[in-house]
Amino acid sequence: MPDRSYLRWPFLDDEHRTLADDLQAWAATEIAGLEEPVASDEALDAHCRDLVTRLADGGWLAAATGEPIDVRTLCLTRETLAYHHALADFAFAMQGLGSGAISLFGSDDLRLRYLPGVADGRLVAAFALSEPEAGSDVAQIAMTARRDGSGDYVIDGEKTWISNGGLADVYTVFARTGEAPGARGLSAFVVDADSPGLRVAERIPVIAPHPLARLAFEGVRVPADQMLGAPGEGFKVAMATLDVFRSTVGAAALGFARRALDEALARATARELYGAPMAELPLVQAKLAEMALGIDASALLVYRAAWTKDVPGGRVTREAAMAKLHATETAQRVVDDAVQLFGGLGVTVGSVVERLYREVRALRIYEGASEVQQLIIGRAALAAHREDARSPA
Repeated sequence: MPDRSYLRWPFLDDEHRTLADDLQAWAATEIAGLEEPVASDEALDAHCRDLVTRLADGGWLAAATGEPIDVRTLCLTRETLAYHHALADFAFAMQGLGSGAISLFGSDDLRLRYLPGVADGRLVAAFALSEPEAGSDVAQIAMTARRDGSGDYVIDGEKTWISNGGLADVYTVFARTGEAPGARGLSAFVVDADSPGLRVAERIPVIAPHPLARLAFEGVRVPADQMLGAPGEGFKVAMATLDVFRSTVGAAALGFARRALDEALARATARELYGAPMAELPLVQAKLAEMALGIDASALLVYRAAWTKDVPGGRVTREAAMAKLHATETAQRVVDDAVQLFGGLGVTVGSVVERLYREVRALRIYEGASEVQQLIIGRAALAAHREDARSPA
């Protein structure tokens, strides 16, 4: 059982504490023992759709499409799901990220058309931002969306590293409409997966199996009323969506780290070494202390960022970057330490910590790599310093 003392922190309300307890009980019985198939793309897709259905039937997907979206609820949900089943966390997260821009910027018609289906599991959503030459640097997006004589937009180009690629029923897609150079010339669209000209160019296998694909858009026609926000506001749409969901990546990392610590504690307590439990060795106790300390520090940053978005409101780019950076880097170390404490069993295929070792690695890359988060934090610190310097004493 993971440490749950953080639920008493002032960042959370009683409704959050109730949700966390209810979800913990549900996850322990509904998803904790599920196997994660790796045999084929078809088996993986079927498993992920099953998880979406289970989450919807449990009522948990409503939080991913809430109006307004409550980031503390998202974080608590991702942390709990990640502790029990990585792909359940993935399924929940992508329903939120894939539809988040619709919640934030969609017209009433778009919200009504898509959000209920995402919440009840009929529709699987995806967020299509990255391209072969445009990942962290969104301004380099090359995909084009040109308006033709009918008033529709016609989209051409590629997207890659798209989670739920090939599985999703609906994509939030970012393309260059040319209102201005760089980031100011992008727009966002809702694109149905069965649109003519949209195809899966390839599935991308990764060390921890997830539905991931490169998508080709060849003359994909999208009605103008499928645009999110105004023409040229695509960068704004993308950044506002990531502002909401970036903290939740840190929350997923917390779930992995808490599970790794619990596995390490159980192993150190049960394993006999030199005639005594391994847990009595000072070096082992020091390692466990570092793991627990890092987890608590990460949790403080994650739930501070979530509370700041929910309560004072506004942009939380700096806070979300700190939360994601610290939590994902710490989780990598915690999981690695757990593997070390397990010894040979830690690198045995099928063990919990071996699975966590593969699952945690991607979190330091997606939704802005650790180095990008460092840039964001550094620039924010410099901007605050310059503002102070300009202000009268």
